[in-house]
Amino acid sequence: MSAPLLFVYGTLRPGHDGPMAHWLAHVARHVGGATASGTLYHVDGYPAFVPGEADVVRGDLFALPDPAAILAVLDEHEECSPHFPHPQEYRRERLTVRSVAGPVEAWTYIYNRDVGALARIQSGDFLA
Repeated sequence: MSAPLLFVYGTLRPGHDGPMAHWLAHVARHVGGATASGTLYHVDGYPAFVPGEADVVRGDLFALPDPAAILAVLDEHEECSPHFPHPQEYRRERLTVRSVAGPVEAWTYIYNRDVGALARIQSGDFLA
């Protein structure tokens, strides 16, 4: 896979009927399902992903044909562009996820706040 990848686990996934999921499906190529080590939590109609060894988080991979432009729009959507006040709710990082082709590096959005009061998504799948 030559194009940079994005791992999505919530409202950006295919199957979610939100405007940003539809937008992403039109500007990037869906590669397939993937999993990441970590835990998902319910925030307020959307999930929070915290990487780690606890659980398996299910999501999807997208190949980004124009990564700078696509990630700039998504950084605005996730409110983690530099002009948003700190501490920001999310930060974008690269991590290793498991695809059908094996381990790959992908960008993803990681929750950047305390999860102590949030309910854990037991299944690891926001759309389940």
